[in-house]
Amino acid sequence: MTPGNNGASTPEDDDPFGYLYEDGQAAGAQPPSGGGYGYPGSVNRVRPVGERQYGGQQAAAPTAQYQQPYGQTVPQQQPYGAQPNAHYQAPETFPGGPPAGQQPPSYNNGGGGRGRGPNTKGLLIGAIAVVAAVVIGISVAMMNGNDDNKSGDQAGSTPSASQSASSSPSSTSSASTAGELPKTDAKALRLEGGTSLTSEIKGAKADGGIYVTGFNQVGAKVTWTVSGIEKSGDFRLYARYSVPGVDANATLSVNGKANTQPIGLKNFIGSPKGNYEKGWQSTWAPVSLTKGTNVIEIACNQGNQCDALFDQLWLTDGS
Repeated sequence: MTPGNNGASTPEDDDPFGYLYEDGQAAGAQPPSGGGYGYPGSVNRVRPVGERQYGGQQAAAPTAQYQQPYGQTVPQQQPYGAQPNAHYQAPETFPGGPPAGQQPPSYNNGGGGRGRGPNTKGLLIGAIAVVAAVVIGISVAMMNGNDDNKSGDQAGSTPSASQSASSSPSSTSSASTAGELPKTDAKALRLEGGTSLTSEIKGAKADGGIYVTGFNQVGAKVTWTVSGIEKSGDFRLYARYSVPGVDANATLSVNGKANTQPIGLKNFIGSPKGNYEKGWQSTWAPVSLTKGTNVIEIACNQGNQCDALFDQLWLTDGS
């Protein structure tokens, strides 16, 4: 059975695209124009605008329409459950602008033009203010840190009481300095047995380059009276002398008592023979002294080799 020959068509038999097929064209189907589906006698189910009922009341016809394909006009779809209002009119279409109380919302963008959203200029100014506050805070903190460092440097430049006390000499050092052992030059010695003072040969360290000569004979003697010995004990007696490239010796006595061994006046530096100027050197011998004043004698006695010159004498602690 083909469409169009079985009597009046029923809705379920309508084919909206029948005009596209050969059998539909044979049945006289035409493209739709303003209603129907293209078959002769097809049911037109398009309702006039405003005919549909909503809640028992006839709905107003919407103002806007759009064109369906093939030139068919249908009502504009409304949101589900919305009540269409045929009398709606945009506020801007009212004479003199929208009614009072119905001004459309606008955004203040500071430009006076059309709304562009939130106040971005204000936000930017606020952000700049926050950054400036942070920078100022950091700068103040850095300045305070520099002031602290400066004050610390100034405080450190002034020595504390403990530093001042430690820098001054201690009582022990002062006692050692005050109790330094005696030293004498040749001109302060008492000369006996043909000895005398002279300064012909260079190299003597005594004041004025003076030294003792004439010691190379039996009976020659030099005496040093030492005072200021703080306590009895063992000491070393040092003598600075010169020999003409040969060894010499002499008898040493302390407070009238001769030492068991002579004081050695050897040529320790190996100076040339016969040259006194290059023969200046020093030697030492142990001595026992008592507290107070002591008398030290160096003499040329029998059995001594006494060819020597004397420049200085001094004492050191023998311990």
